[in-house]
Amino acid sequence: MREPKFDFPVIEKTFKRIGTREVKLYIFEPVIEKKNKAVILFFIGGTFKQNPQSPAVFQHQANYFASLGMVAICVDYRAGHDEGFTPKHAIADAKSAVRWVRKYADELGSDREKVIMCGSSAGGYVCVSSIMFDHLNDEPHYSQTRDHIPNALIIFGAGMDGIDIMQRRYPQLLDQASEISPFHNIKKALPSTLWMCGTKEDTPSIPNGLYEQNKLFVKQMVDAGNEIVFEEYEGMEHGFFKYEKHENKYFQQTNERMAEFLKGMGFVN
Repeated sequence: MREPKFDFPVIEKTFKRIGTREVKLYIFEPVIEKKNKAVILFFIGGTFKQNPQSPAVFQHQANYFASLGMVAICVDYRAGHDEGFTPKHAIADAKSAVRWVRKYADELGSDREKVIMCGSSAGGYVCVSSIMFDHLNDEPHYSQTRDHIPNALIIFGAGMDGIDIMQRRYPQLLDQASEISPFHNIKKALPSTLWMCGTKEDTPSIPNGLYEQNKLFVKQMVDAGNEIVFEEYEGMEHGFFKYEKHENKYFQQTNERMAEFLKGMGFVN
């Protein structure tokens, strides 16, 4: 595990140990001092590759939300550089991160019922799967609880077809792929959700592209009773919201839209 490099002060907390591997949270403390703060956890994408992206990729979003008085956290979770890794490990880590935040709410000065997950690409798949699939745990005594479910969810374009993901990257899991594929397990499961997707988000292996898959998945999930706002960004590619892309136009727009969404839920003043 390479230590991520942050441009802002962060507090490191190990929320889980797997052998010698320390799985960490990188915490941005809010600028505004207040009690019962909301917590937003960021899960970056590009993590299923052998050379995964750093949790620090989301640091500028985290710094922005800390400036609004939230506790913002970039989450390190097991990824492609970890020995024996599969997406099931990442899903279990996402649950553990939410549980840790709730357990240490007093230390964080946060509200246990104001926890938000935000994920992009593979990180979006991990967030959604952590909510939808109760059986994926590596902390057995939590297997019958629901304390890993956030109070709100924000997703940037993310692959929801677990069969496609496993075919491309983890063929050893193909016999289990449909069981860990949100696209193949439509049900009422998600908290209030904001879903942002560029109309040019594409993956060669996905018929009609990632945008069409996301749009169809959200429609089916809404039909099943989930409360999801789906917003399209015309002509935008995968990762369009990242800092320093498009002269930060969409970085700023998506931050403001996320803040508006969370303000509507009473999570941001």
